[in-house]
Amino acid sequence: MARINEHYAKLPASYLFPEIGRRVRAYQAAHPDAKVIRLGIGDVTEPLAPAITEAMHAAVDEMGKRETFHGYGPEQGYDFLVEAIRQNDYAARGVDIAADEIFVSDGSKCDSGNIQEIFALGARIAVTDPVYPVYVDSNVMAGRTAAAGPDGRYPGFTYLVGTEANGFQPEPPAEPVDVVYLCSPNNPTGTVATRAQLERWVAWAKANDSIILFDAAYESYISDPSLPRSIYEIPGAKDVALELRSFSKRAGFTGVRCAFMVVPKGVTGVDPSGKRVALNALWARRHTTKFNGASYVVQRGAAAAYSPAGLEQTNAQIAFYMENARLLRESLGAAGFTIFGGVHAPYLWIRTTGGASSWDFFDQLLTKAQVVGTPGAGFGPAGEGYFRLSAFNSRANIEEAIGRIRKAFG
Repeated sequence: MARINEHYAKLPASYLFPEIGRRVRAYQAAHPDAKVIRLGIGDVTEPLAPAITEAMHAAVDEMGKRETFHGYGPEQGYDFLVEAIRQNDYAARGVDIAADEIFVSDGSKCDSGNIQEIFALGARIAVTDPVYPVYVDSNVMAGRTAAAGPDGRYPGFTYLVGTEANGFQPEPPAEPVDVVYLCSPNNPTGTVATRAQLERWVAWAKANDSIILFDAAYESYISDPSLPRSIYEIPGAKDVALELRSFSKRAGFTGVRCAFMVVPKGVTGVDPSGKRVALNALWARRHTTKFNGASYVVQRGAAAAYSPAGLEQTNAQIAFYMENARLLRESLGAAGFTIFGGVHAPYLWIRTTGGASSWDFFDQLLTKAQVVGTPGAGFGPAGEGYFRLSAFNSRANIEEAIGRIRKAFG
């Protein structure tokens, strides 16, 4: 008899986004003529930049010739991509990251779900609330919690509640924890941590011998030069923090898949005997055991995003999406909605109207305006009463969605 992992039974029946998809499909089946505009899942809509597709075409041609064919590549990533990451994402901002501290992967979602494997089952985990669901669900799957309580929170986690009062950027916990997940610019709230806030987090981690898992997947959307784009811009962070980065939103790779994680060799944990162990060595062992590397063609495309043409073209795409965010923020704000985010991130965090629950507002938006967003409750109990809209879409659809929403809720 094959026994299953009983911890999966603690999870909701469906992951957030498949449930949204199910509801939308049901609505479209009942209303086949409705033109639904999707501003829910954070999926890009603009095509890959020409510099990237040209590099990938060239790489495909290489794969078709014996003398330039590539089989298994280095699990941590090809040197040409790792060096581009080092120079453009870190050295350019005054941060020294070694090549063997960078691990190229096929997505930050995978990395954020897999990183928990290197920590003890009894590790105390802290998450912000609202939160990107993978941080919570992957630790529930691992068995670090009991079943969720009536409030939807899992015993065993420390929840750091983001509210309007704290700008959806909670302070470090008073109680000790082993690992904390932070995301800035934040998904789902679209808010961003200041330098002073990250300095407090690094100081807290050092004082409490804790690890920060810093998800910077949306760093390229930050336009204010005073705001950190990497936690390693904070002195001491290389002793306490791992950083996740992605090409999904910065270069349109949601359907191509490429990301990386930085694991500095100075970040350590403690084994059962009390000996300090470098997390870099543990992650290298896990990464090389369970992953055979992102494809050569994809990595050539990712490296091209750092070329002069690639940077110009991808930055233009980011500016396009952020103009969408501005239009949504200003137009819906003028219509009476209370909105957060959307300045340094492609997400807007909206307070629901009339005290509606998040899922009720989802249904109202779908049926009244044929627009899809994401219920805040799907990101945790503190997300109840809020709603996330994404700026990823064509300009025409953004303008159409704004008009529909204003008409439906005017």
